[in-house]
Formats: sequence, structure tokens, C-alpha cells
Amino acid sequence: MRNGYEIWDAHCHIYPEKIVDRAVAGTDAFYGTTAACRGTVRDLTEVGNAVGVDRFVVQSVATAPKQVRSINEFIAAAVAEGGGRLIGLGTIHPASEDMAGDIAHLADLGLHGIKIHPDIQKYRIDDPLFLPAYAICEERDLPILMHTGDYRYDFSNPNRLLPILRQFPKLRIIGAHFGGWSIWEEAAKQLAGVPNLWVDCSSTVPFMTGGNPHERVEKLIRRYGVDRVLFGTDYPMWSPAKELEFFFELPLTDSERRAILSENAKRVYGT
Repeated sequence: MRNGYEIWDAHCHIYPEKIVDRAVAGTDAFYGTTAACRGTVRDLTEVGNAVGVDRFVVQSVATAPKQVRSINEFIAAAVAEGGGRLIGLGTIHPASEDMAGDIAHLADLGLHGIKIHPDIQKYRIDDPLFLPAYAICEERDLPILMHTGDYRYDFSNPNRLLPILRQFPKLRIIGAHFGGWSIWEEAAKQLAGVPNLWVDCSSTVPFMTGGNPHERVEKLIRRYGVDRVLFGTDYPMWSPAKELEFFFELPLTDSERRAILSENAKRVYGT
């Protein structure tokens, strides 16, 4: 709790101790950043506790099919040891030889959805290899958190996402980074109002150049709708303390803050 608000960080990456440094360095290299935090479950809970985060949606991304089940088992183990504070998302890889089996496995582990990162995995959102996964997740009512947007590539931009939202209208998709990292306003123009899309606010402010970031973020929230935005930090990339400080500076009402900080995530993940 912070200032009387229940807080869910709906976008957190965690890694096993033996690979955490390599994994975080890889993300830093991809985005030209320096991570603010460690990337382990212990560090996540410590920095979260310090700023009043109540629950964390945790995930990792498979860059090869052989990683999928071990990652999902790691996430499930972290959730089991997390004292009820962690909500786990599994991973899939589009080149898997047993997509249905991978999704059944992560569901059996009790994970609440799936995370994909098309730009790092180097497969387009609308690649035919992903389609079986979307169909299965739609049938199972498993939400998918997707990295979306990158001005450097064309793996996850709105032109790739829109066909999937339309082809699978009952599939709940959370477009990370306001639906379009680095192309926020363009993405909002194309995606706002699509009924099966939510977005999170992670990894947005630290990358914004030009204009007033408070005004830009508020406009994005209004464009998508307060009931469609989830709070997230993209831990370990950014300091949860700084992300929450910025959030509480936004001109939002009490009910709007409660929706974004926890209520929307509860509805999306059914907990």
C-alpha cells in the first residue's frame, strides 16, 4: 500500500541467479539502457516493499524453443515461493514443435497468461507461427502480454497487432508500453477503442523526448480510457520509486488512480 492505494506492478521481469547478469545485460544492449535494479525475485520484492507495491506480475521471455518449459517452471516456482504476491505469466516461442503442449504445461503450472516479445524473439506478431497460440489462448481465456512497438523494426507495430485483435476478438491482449514503444501517439491513434486490448504504462516516460511527459502520458491514458491502462515498471529496467513518483504527479482522480494501480490488472488476470 502507498497513500492508501493497493498497487500492482503489472510488468516485471525476473531471472534465475545464475543467468540474471547476462539476461539484464542483454536487455540493456537491446535498448541502450542501464538497468536500475538487479532482476531477481529477492530484489524485486525488496524494492517493491520499499515503495508500497503489493503484487507483481512476473515473466521472462524465451529466445529459443528449448527454453520455454524451464522458464515456465522457474516462474511457477517463484510464484509458489512468493507468499501470494506474485502472479506468473508463462512464455512461448513461435518455433516450438509442440505449442499446444507448451501452453497446456504452463496452464497446469497455474500461470495466469503468456508474455511474448516479438522484437527480441524476431517474429512478427501476425506471423502464422503465432496463430495457433492465439487460438488456444482465446479458447482457454489466457491473456497475452505483448511487447508492442519499436520505430527500429516492424515486428510489433500497430499494423501487425490490429489484424490479430480482429481475428481473435475474444483474446485479451495487453499491449505493453502504451501499445507502441517509441511510437506512442501513433499507436494510440490506431489502437484506442479496440475492445479486446488493454495497455500498460511501462518503459514510456524514460524514453520520451520532446514535449511535457506528464501531458503526453495523461493524453495517452485518456485516449485508451482509464479502464484500459495498467500500471507497470518494466522492472528491472527502471526504478519503481521513480515510476510511482511520476504516476502520482499525473492529474488523475482517486478512482482513476485505483483503476490503473490495481483494479484493471485484477480484472485482466482474474485474481
